[in-house]
Parts: sequence; C-alpha cells; structure tokens
Amino acid sequence: MTFNKNAAVIITAASAAMLSGAAAQDVAEAAAAQPEASEATVFVFNTLLFMISGMVVMFMAAGFCMLEAGLVRAKNAATICVKNIALYSVAGLMVYLIGYDLIYGVGEGGIIAPLNIFWGADESGSLGNGYSAHSDWFFQMVFVATAASIVSGTLAERIKLFPFLIFVAVLTGVIYPIQASWVWGAGWLDARFDDFAGSTLVHSTGGWAALAGALVVGPRAGKYVGGRVAPIPGSSLPLAALGTFILWLGWFGFNGGSQLALGTISDATDVSKIFVNTNMAACGGVVSALILTQLLYKKVDLTIVLNGAIGGLVSITAEPLQPAIWQAILIGGVGGVIVTLAVPVLDKFKIDDVVGAIPAHLFCGIWGTLIVPLSNSGVTFFGQLTGVVVIGVFVFAVSLLCWLALKYTLGVRASDEDERIGLDKSELGLEAYPEFATS
Repeated sequence: MTFNKNAAVIITAASAAMLSGAAAQDVAEAAAAQPEASEATVFVFNTLLFMISGMVVMFMAAGFCMLEAGLVRAKNAATICVKNIALYSVAGLMVYLIGYDLIYGVGEGGIIAPLNIFWGADESGSLGNGYSAHSDWFFQMVFVATAASIVSGTLAERIKLFPFLIFVAVLTGVIYPIQASWVWGAGWLDARFDDFAGSTLVHSTGGWAALAGALVVGPRAGKYVGGRVAPIPGSSLPLAALGTFILWLGWFGFNGGSQLALGTISDATDVSKIFVNTNMAACGGVVSALILTQLLYKKVDLTIVLNGAIGGLVSITAEPLQPAIWQAILIGGVGGVIVTLAVPVLDKFKIDDVVGAIPAHLFCGIWGTLIVPLSNSGVTFFGQLTGVVVIGVFVFAVSLLCWLALKYTLGVRASDEDERIGLDKSELGLEAYPEFATS
C-alpha cells in the first residue's frame, strides 16, 4: 500500500468544502499535515528495510559457519564455529570503535577520514536523511563482518585462533573501512567506480585478504604430496549445503537492502527486481557448475556446485538492479564456470583454500564488477578496472604485511602435532562430535 499525499490533500479539501466551522478547520489542518505524515512514512519504510535486511545479512554468519563446518574435517569443526561467532563479534566492536567513522567520515574526493574513536549515535538529523542512523550503522556493520567470514574458510584447519582474530580486527577496523570509504563514503573513487552492493568492496576485499593469508600460512599438511593433490573431504556435506542455502537467503537482504530505500513505489519495485536478479544469478551459477563438473570429471562435484551458487551471487552483487533477467542468469552462470575452473588452478599453485572462497568471492567479485557496463550504460569499463586494481593492490598489500607481522611475532600456524590431532583438541580442548571421535 502506497500513501499518495496529493490525492489525500484533494480528498480532504473536498471534504472540508462540505463542512463548516470547527469540523472544516480540523479537516483543513489534517490536509496541511499530510506531507509530514508522508515524510514519516518514508522514514519508517526505509528504516525497516535497513533493519530487516541487516538481520537477514547477519544470518549469513550462520551460513558461513555451517558451510565451513561442513567442509572441514570433524576434528576442526568446533574451532571453525568459535572463529565465526568470534569474528562477527570482533567486527561489531571494531566498526563501533573506528570503522564506521572511517567509512563515512572521509571528505568528498578524499582518501582517508580523520580517526575518531567511538561512533557517535546522533539521530538529530535522521528524519531529514530518510532513515534512522542506528539502522544504517547496523546494516553497514553486518557487511563488514561478511568480508571477515570469507577469510575464515580459506585458512581453516591450520591457523591459530588469536592471531586470526587480531587480523580480523585490523581487517574490519582499518582495511575494509578505508577502501569502502573511497566509494560508499564519497571518497576519490566514487565518481568513477560503481559497486552497488559490494562485489569488490566486500567480497573481493575478503578474497584478497584470504589469498594473502593463504600464501603466508601455507597449505594443510598432506594436501600437496609428491606433485599430487590429495583430496581432504569435509565432515558433513549436508551441513555445507544448509550453509549455502542460508547464504542464498541472506543475499536477498545483502543486495535488496543496498537499494537503501523502500519509501516509494519506485524503490519497492527496484527492490523486487533486485530480489529476482539475485535469485536467478544463483540459479545460473548452480546449473553451470553442475554441467561443467559433469563434463570435466564425469561426476557432479557437490562442493563445486555449492560454490557455484555463491559465485553466481557474488557476480551479480556489483549490479543487481539494472540487468534483465536473462543477463542476470548469464552473469551468474559465468560465475559458476569461474568457480569450477579456478579450483584446480589454485591447487596447481599449491594455494590451499579449504572452502573455495577465493574463486567464489575474489575471482567472481572481479568478474561481477567488470561486467557492470553490460547493463549499466553510465559506468565505464576503465573506471571499473581502476577500482578493481587499486582496491585489490591496497587490500592485498596491507593484508600481506599484517599476516607477515603476525607470522614473525606471535606465529600464525598451528604446530604439526596440533594440526594432526585437530584444532578442536589443541585450541579448545573439546570435540564437535565426541561420540564419533576416532583415534
């Protein structure tokens, strides 16, 4: 239901003509007040979009947790759960302490915002902005946590807990906010680069950070032996499938919420279109990965098909509004192909990515960003390429420095013995599935 203030004014004015005295005056006053009611209605709907979308995106943390828990071995499942709930919490604290103001405190065309400690929750100008300041903070915070979740899956089964969380603090408090400010905070890239919901700003950022960590930490013991790739099956493919469905659901909040408005017919229509394109891109990614794995391996690989869905979702995230449905399917389908082909390429270079996050988030994020001009004529390929390269270089370089600093101070990798018995026992002193424990 949409409130039409012009119609309301006409109706109430006509009613006033048939009344007299105090009744007519009351109706006239009500008619004059309609614009304010409309402004309040827009405010409520916009704020609801932020809050509901933020809750849905927050649930993506559960999706990442289940996906990763299913793709690691049983002896590391509890640790991956700890990392996921801890990284979400660390991200929340860092966005509150410095992250949010680094994103939105930058001057127009600027590079970095002044450092302010503690976000100031000021609602005084919220009605004029069209949404609650707290709702915007929450929506942005869950995006930051998503980028950190990508790193967790890549480095699973061999990285120590507290060095990992220290890196998460740097990523969510400094690295992510600075590069996000260049675009979403009206920084120097804003006028020449477009990323609707974060194919580059969120997903490639997490992918670059994960790649840097994988290079520093190295592969799991026994993954690459004698020039061969040794498969290391996960503990629960049904759990991984559940995690993928949760992520798929969360993406509707991720992309739909990035419309940032729901107070008009146009905005509601756009959000609906975003939902459809997001869904169809994931469908395209699944089907292309399914067919390609059958052709390449003579059997369908469920883990790649699951990442095909994620690759399709990441691919459409840079521009989920403008494409026609067939274009969304194509964009997502290419994402599924990228995931399928990139997994063996990483293995060739002995880059051990436990859950396939680098192909799905980094490579598909790059693809999705570069293909935006296909459907959005206001965006140039050169501008998109500039953003991809500059953000990639910045995030990878700073992440690499952080990982190296941690490696040569605290150490980032678990000992050979801890890795052998599993991080559940060595880091937590418990097991995820004690009834099924094996010697």
